[in-house]
Amino acid sequence: MNKILITAIRQTVYHDLMAKYENPIEHTCNVKEGMQWISIDGKQPEGMCISAWLSMHEFVESLARGEGNFYDGWMKNPMSAMISCNDGFRPFSFYIEVIEEDCKQGCCPKG
Repeated sequence: MNKILITAIRQTVYHDLMAKYENPIEHTCNVKEGMQWISIDGKQPEGMCISAWLSMHEFVESLARGEGNFYDGWMKNPMSAMISCNDGFRPFSFYIEVIEEDCKQGCCPKG
């Protein structure tokens, strides 16, 4: 299976929605921009937020199996995806991409 790099790209914070709908919370997320994890065999990397993982795991698992080109050409790199966690108040966007292809799948050049 392919190894997949997951990179935390950007967080958006909706203060107006938080003020209107959310109960005050002291701590919400440990993810910081630029953090990276590697998924091996399509599994959740150690230390990755479970909520973020649940939002992206199907894409990671598909890329690990050598599938890609989601939504018929959505991404410039067909072996990648941009996925956000499901926090409606402060979602984080993650870029997931194949970093090492498994040659047993027949996708690597011969030689």
